[in-house]
Amino acid sequence: MKTIDDFNFKNKKALVRVDFNVPLDADFKVTDTNRIEAAKPTIIKILEDGGSAILMSHLGRPDGKSNPDLSLEHIATTVSDIIGVQVKFVGNCVGELAEKAAKDLNAGEVLLLENLRFHAEEEKGDKGFAQQLSKLGDIYVNDAFGTAHRAHASTTVVAQFFPGKKCFGYLLAKEIEAIEKVMKTGEKPVTAILGGSKVSSKITIIENILDKVDHLIIGGGMTYTFIKAQGGKVGDSICEDDKQTLALDILKQAGEKGVQVHLPVDVLAADDFDNNARTQVVAVDKIPDGWQGLDAGPKTLENFKSVILKSKTLLWNGPIGVFEMEHFAMGTIAIGNFIDEATQAGAFSLVGGGDSVAAVKQFGFEDKVSYVSTGGGAMLESLEGKILPGIAAILEG
Repeated sequence: MKTIDDFNFKNKKALVRVDFNVPLDADFKVTDTNRIEAAKPTIIKILEDGGSAILMSHLGRPDGKSNPDLSLEHIATTVSDIIGVQVKFVGNCVGELAEKAAKDLNAGEVLLLENLRFHAEEEKGDKGFAQQLSKLGDIYVNDAFGTAHRAHASTTVVAQFFPGKKCFGYLLAKEIEAIEKVMKTGEKPVTAILGGSKVSSKITIIENILDKVDHLIIGGGMTYTFIKAQGGKVGDSICEDDKQTLALDILKQAGEKGVQVHLPVDVLAADDFDNNARTQVVAVDKIPDGWQGLDAGPKTLENFKSVILKSKTLLWNGPIGVFEMEHFAMGTIAIGNFIDEATQAGAFSLVGGGDSVAAVKQFGFEDKVSYVSTGGGAMLESLEGKILPGIAAILEG
């Protein structure tokens, strides 16, 4: 696996795919700079070697047309502030304008190209467009994990024009290593904590990780499909009736592979899907009609805690309750605290997937786990066992 440390960028122009798809407010100010900060170490390494960096990214969904509201020019000042170097901007990513700006770039300078997705060819993975991009740099660096699962021109196709001169940036290399620690090299016991509302959205992940984990904790809304499948009463809780056979099959597969599955034993139920609804703690398989489980109960959390604290490698994907409502966030917060405690004791913990990352940020666990993945869809496809096109393109030499 070639990383940025395998190259010296002295007098070289690095064409760097970053993920600067950041949120902007009504005044076009960046409201969350995490993705820009995450790319900084890669950019700094190139500059300190004596090279220059040409940054390419998408922003939003302009559908192949120029859209001033989605211009990357809006973020140039923020990128300059974070990197500590005045970033130059050019109003296209291919063609004469871009080629001249890249050619005129001196060592130690940074150029930000205009939004890749202003060209429909980007998302189509057009080879001619990728070749135009390739003219801008000497070495290709992919540091955009969030788009590594897309076979777009800038994430995948462009790599073929840099034989022997392509590598992963620090962020993408870290993402790959974190997933490998869970899926291949992690110290046992390995525990996966899967939450979220639907079994159907997690089925491929579950099937792929059963060979890798020792314990599988299931929480969140998908709990009730498993409980109902085993004959329990789930009241008005969310449930995929057409996935009950699948749930039983997962439990059977886990048993055959020696994986211990831990389901909730009690839940915090409410008489309405509302933060101010009446609540009661009930057995997970005896939820009364008119009531629905919205969070894990106290006995469940004690059970989960003992499993998590014994674990040496932890993967957390998906919340344990409806954490967006304050009264049903306690289970998710508790899981975060248990993972924090296990991590302090030496476990490796990886958090990934949109909702769990949102929860980790909301409740201040970002610095208390080993690694928070920056790529939602890319992370999930990695856990499903897929080789992401953006990663394969670099590994192909």
